[in-house]
Amino acid sequence: MHPARSIILFTTLSGLGFGLLAWLGVDRSPPTGWVAFVFFAIAYALAVGGLLASTFHLGRPERAWRAFSQWKTSWLSREGICAVATLLVMAVYGAALVFADTHMPVLGFLGALLALSTVFTTSMIYGQLQTVPRWNSALTPFLFLTLSVTGGALLSGRVAVATILLIVAGLVQILWWRKGDKAFEERGHTMGTATGLGHEGEVRSMAHPHTSPNYLMREMMYVVGRKHAQKLRVTALLLMSVVPAILLALPAPHLFGLLAVLSHIAGVAASRWLFFAEAEHVVGLYYGAR
Repeated sequence: MHPARSIILFTTLSGLGFGLLAWLGVDRSPPTGWVAFVFFAIAYALAVGGLLASTFHLGRPERAWRAFSQWKTSWLSREGICAVATLLVMAVYGAALVFADTHMPVLGFLGALLALSTVFTTSMIYGQLQTVPRWNSALTPFLFLTLSVTGGALLSGRVAVATILLIVAGLVQILWWRKGDKAFEERGHTMGTATGLGHEGEVRSMAHPHTSPNYLMREMMYVVGRKHAQKLRVTALLLMSVVPAILLALPAPHLFGLLAVLSHIAGVAASRWLFFAEAEHVVGLYYGAR
């Protein structure tokens, strides 16, 4: 799949933002006053900024509001509803902490649940697609949720929890890659199954369906070299999990903690690029992409 920058920014930033909101919601002794204002400002900037970035991938961004009406069948619609509900609930929860020095734990837990639901619905936009075997796995939502709560723990300053989650996130990412590498072959997709002519014998293409690239070829097919992908995987894993975990173990937590957050964000962005670049849509079989 074509790794669009807007979608990479969206899935990276919004996951961090909603992850931070989830941690703020379940905090038994959350910050108040200006400290709370700073935390909620960061969370909203990431969450809302990510959501806005996603609209740049739309052909007609002004029609994005229409997606809310398809909640019965569309994970994109459910994502939008969950996101708006989260932002509204956490706005009330945060305002009480900032301006009234009042903690409403029930509202916080509701907001945290909605925040994680938003991340889950985002992951299911991709995880539901049987036409992209690498994505079509229960590990996809698990990966999104793990990275979200890990980033949220880092941003909220939970050093001990974040260190554990960084290790878990790294392991989940490796498992997702290993399973994804075998997914296309395990589904048994071939030119024969794609054309419905497999019962006639081996099917092969004699000529490309188009003489020039079309929409499907631009959006659904992207080739990344195996050696290049392996290097990026190592880089993503190091930046996302290993380097932040080491930095959190060093003294001067404020300085190294900030570096750990920046490293983690860079690693997640690299992982997201691979998430899209390595995804193979079955439509590629018509064009001899495999």
